[in-house]
Amino acid sequence: MKNIFILLIFIIISILCPENFLSASELSRHPDQKNVKTGLDNIEEYLNLLTGKRIGIITNHTAYNVENQHIIDVFTKKLKLQVTALFGPEHGIRGDEAAGETIGSTLDPSQNIPIFSLYGQVRKPTLEMLENIDILVFDIQDIGARFYTYIYTMSLAMEAAAEHRIPFLVLDRPNPINGIQVEGNMLEPQFATFVGLYPIPVRHGMTIGELATLINEENWLQSEIKANLTIIPLKNWQRAFWFDQTGLKFIKPSPNIPDLDTATIYPGLCLLEGTNVSEGRGTFTPFILFGAPWMDSNSLCDRLNELNCAGVEFEPAVFTPKSIPEMAPDPKYKNEKCNGCRVIVTDREQLQAYWTGIQIVKTIYDLYPDKFEWRTQHFDRLCGSASVRDAIVGHLNLKELKILWEKNLEKFLKMRDKYLLYRE
Repeated sequence: MKNIFILLIFIIISILCPENFLSASELSRHPDQKNVKTGLDNIEEYLNLLTGKRIGIITNHTAYNVENQHIIDVFTKKLKLQVTALFGPEHGIRGDEAAGETIGSTLDPSQNIPIFSLYGQVRKPTLEMLENIDILVFDIQDIGARFYTYIYTMSLAMEAAAEHRIPFLVLDRPNPINGIQVEGNMLEPQFATFVGLYPIPVRHGMTIGELATLINEENWLQSEIKANLTIIPLKNWQRAFWFDQTGLKFIKPSPNIPDLDTATIYPGLCLLEGTNVSEGRGTFTPFILFGAPWMDSNSLCDRLNELNCAGVEFEPAVFTPKSIPEMAPDPKYKNEKCNGCRVIVTDREQLQAYWTGIQIVKTIYDLYPDKFEWRTQHFDRLCGSASVRDAIVGHLNLKELKILWEKNLEKFLKMRDKYLLYRE
């Protein structure tokens, strides 16, 4: 009788206060929450590598531990380590600079430590920047897409460290869009830029530590030089985990990736940056919204929904991009009403974000041939190939192109497997 009474109370509370209870589906999506520890959380196990050394840290606003302490404070205040230089990537060390904006070097006001920009005139640490450093530490949250520039800030810094015989330490963090799904074509060497330097697919399914190991061991650094590389691994991370299954706090890794939903679709919707279609910058839901003044929302969404892209639907949307200083100071179609679509991810496990992005670009190209424009160089750099644009313009069968990618992906997966640090 007592058990029945308790059960009745539980049912009543769950009806009156449903927000306090997770549904069965939510519980299945969030196993082992609050158990994952990042490299920074495990740093005290590796103090022998850092004690008595002059330390340079390549980092930004994402480098917090589970106790909400930033890496700079962890090293200088908690562990009493000697930090002699800081290095900031694209968007700056505080993560508030707009995409692509050149950033200058400065001085950290609280710690009086020099901050060197690696996203200005210099993208690879110079000898002058490294002359007061015994070890370089990298701790930045990646997004899981080939064209996210933090990867290349890391690899160029690894290269500089190797050239000057400075050990390189990577504090690993989760791939937020999981470590299983791999998607897209391989980057072709002639399209190598700072939005893609190496022959990896758009969605690589690796952590930043695994990528560092791959780049180093495959001799992809300049002149095939090899870094003295150490990875401080994650604990309790599983490859199938999305970021919301880690228990870690999601800190937007760049101004226009405000949440995991955006990160999930970003590997595909980013392609719109290489066109005259708004990718939603200038709104607070970039990459979720897209459109242009010359579109018809209903007909576009109808056409896209007819494609039955796995794990995603589209609904009509109207938005007006505005200048948002820390996100999009001068977005496409600023102050103009745009008609377009809102992306709704219905099943992220089935979603093929990059393929969906290509389908969106092709559909807009077919519907509005007189209005649509390519930003050719940038589009091809994002794709890592001209084949996607050529296929769309030539009205070729994109599925045949996709089959070719998948054959190359098999080769990549075999190579990738040698460098995976987490097997579950």
